[in-house]
Amino acid sequence: MAPDPNNPSEPKIGQTVQEITERMSVLVREEIELAKVEVEVKVKKLGAAAAVGAAAGIFVVVALFFVLQAVAWLFAQHVFGNNVYLGFLLTAFLLVVLAVVAGLVAKRFVGQGTPPKPELAIQEAKLIKQTVRPGA
Repeated sequence: MAPDPNNPSEPKIGQTVQEITERMSVLVREEIELAKVEVEVKVKKLGAAAAVGAAAGIFVVVALFFVLQAVAWLFAQHVFGNNVYLGFLLTAFLLVVLAVVAGLVAKRFVGQGTPPKPELAIQEAKLIKQTVRPGA
């Protein structure tokens, strides 16, 4: 049955297309907002973890300073016969070796890291794409 042009209650194609376009626009905006919120939550969690890790690191560095002082004095008295300079130089050399090893391990970890990505938003976008696809 053909639409009656005199009956204003029947929807027109232009109105339907406009309504679909508006709804698609709203869906896209909502997906973008979901992705922003998801990434923001992940970044906040990473920030909190970094802050707590930094505090722990500061305490360890201070404790390590005292341990290294003791090691340097130990080398000076028992290995080098009270030669303080050689005890501290040996301790410094060992620290440089440990720093190189730690730097190489850190480089490997950075290479394996992935940037945060909005997984929920991507899944939702795929579902919407399947729903909107013609013939679905």
